[in-house]
Amino acid sequence: MITAKNIRKSFGDLEVLKGVDLNVTKGEIVSIVGPSGAGKTTLLQILGTLDKPNAGEVLVDGVNFSKLGEKQLAEFRNKHIGFIFQFHQLLPEFTALENVMIPALIGRKDKKKSEEKAKEILAYLQLSDRMEHKPNELSGGEKQRVAVARALINEPSLILADEPSGSLDSKNRDELHKLLFDLRDKFGLTIVIVTHDKELAALSDRVIEMRDGRIRN
Repeated sequence: MITAKNIRKSFGDLEVLKGVDLNVTKGEIVSIVGPSGAGKTTLLQILGTLDKPNAGEVLVDGVNFSKLGEKQLAEFRNKHIGFIFQFHQLLPEFTALENVMIPALIGRKDKKKSEEKAKEILAYLQLSDRMEHKPNELSGGEKQRVAVARALINEPSLILADEPSGSLDSKNRDELHKLLFDLRDKFGLTIVIVTHDKELAALSDRVIEMRDGRIRN
């Protein structure tokens, strides 16, 4: 599903990734752990085509990112990769339903069908009664479930999550952890999670430790 070979990334004189090799199989849930500054988020951004390595290559579903132009990368990202961020990244002026629909509309999908799909996902995530609420009217747990719904709208094969439970209380954190595994089982997703949460990491199929820009195990 994911193959990363000799990934190197520098910001000025600071070398953040120092030759990272990574393989993730389809349907696997992998947690990437390590101290702040280890390069975890930088690696996740490169795997999601949000940033480019200085050297090395990434393949997702057999597609080599280095062979794609910017427009092709954006289209691939929109169709095949869903993102979940620590602080939701919901647009405050839009309702929960509208936030979920945005990736589908960016992908030029039919508006009516996109709305129906968004409503189905929100209902599955037990948010039917919150669809018309804006982010400032939602709890932290509700915002994160809306973010999960947005990540699912285009039926991606890969979900990348950066500290998805980092801003949640213990109850909502536990619910999100269970939800991620339920989604993997229901939709056949591959999920890569950057996390400091030891409980979430322990639940994963595999834990990868990063330190000083390298994978330790």
